[in-house]
Amino acid sequence: MDDQSITQTTESTQIQQHDADINRPEDTLRDGSLKATIWRNEGENGEYYSTTIARTWQDEDGNYRDSHSFSGSELLRVSELARGAYARTNELKQEQQQEQAQGKGQQRSSADSRQQDMDLEEDGGRENFKKSRAPRSRRSRQNVQR
Repeated sequence: MDDQSITQTTESTQIQQHDADINRPEDTLRDGSLKATIWRNEGENGEYYSTTIARTWQDEDGNYRDSHSFSGSELLRVSELARGAYARTNELKQEQQQEQAQGKGQQRSSADSRQQDMDLEEDGGRENFKKSRAPRSRRSRQNVQR
């Protein structure tokens, strides 16, 4: 192999690995030969999840195939898989929101720190800063009701 073909092979392998990472399901729930596969997708309004439900079977050559057709006796199991996929999708959304909030919180906390440092410099030190943050007295309910 020459250097060019090695480079092409390496690039091809990297692309295939990247494609495999992109096309991986977020989660798969199973009940015997039935499965619900949850996928993370990117849309105009951000990320969202979709679910495919399938029955796995083996053909004459031993290859596994998926069917999206179900017998009457499988329908209750399909509905339970759908219920589980719904719950799991909600969990994934919450995890995603928490990760985003933590990322924003870290950004916000560093921005808040910078602002507090600027406030300390402007106010003449920590004592003035503490005084400005001290709790203020509130009127009693009797005074407010008059």
